[in-house]
Parts: sequence; C-alpha cells; structure tokens
Amino acid sequence: MNSRNLARSPVRSFERHFVGRLALALPVLAVLGLSGCASTAVTPQGASVELVTQKPPGCRLLGEAIGSQGNAFSGDFTSNNNLLQGARNDLRNKAAAMGGNVAQIQNALNATHPYSSGAISSSVVANVYACPRK
Repeated sequence: MNSRNLARSPVRSFERHFVGRLALALPVLAVLGLSGCASTAVTPQGASVELVTQKPPGCRLLGEAIGSQGNAFSGDFTSNNNLLQGARNDLRNKAAAMGGNVAQIQNALNATHPYSSGAISSSVVANVYACPRK
C-alpha cells in the first residue's frame, strides 16, 4: 500500500474525524468541569434574603426551602467552602422566589463519598418567612 492509498484508508479517515471532534470537545468539557468549582451565584433578589438561626417575630411563614450545591461528579472539584456557600446562595434564591426575605436555617448537611477526599455536596434546609421591612 503506497502513501497515497494510506491517506485515503478508512482508518486514517476515522482518525482525522475522531481527533477533530476531540479537539472541539476538550475545551467544552474543560469549561463544564471547571464550572463545577464555583459556588452558585446569588441573584439580586436572593441577596436581600437574610439568613437567621432564630424564628423571626412578627413574620408570616411561607414554607420550607432547601438550597444545595454539588453532586458525585462535581463535588470533588469544588472546595467545601464553595459547596456550602453555593448551598446558602441557592437557598437565598429559592426563598426570594417564594416571596420571602428571611430564611431561618433548620439544618445544614454535607454528603460524603467513600472515594472522595471531602464533602461532595452541601444542603441547607430553612423555613422561609415574609417579614415587614425594617
């Protein structure tokens, strides 16, 4: 088989196609993988939600919300601090979407995995209240 026939062989064609696709996919996968490292962003509405540990007086209970960040795939690439901050930000965003401005934290949980070096996800559970503006 001469070099001209080798260049047209199905194996070479597949290799060029596969390598070309891989070169396009790697940057996309890198961006998706690194995005797991950052905490969930708080929205402008969520930023106005106050997190407290005591039941706020004179407020109307709207319900319960759970904020979370991380999973078995992204948790190892996200610091424990970013997991917790992301869960708190997610909670604030959900409380704001419910019409609340105060969230009384009930519990914070970190999930681990036997093959992980730390937490893989964090969740924060809270009661959401609508309180008079100060």
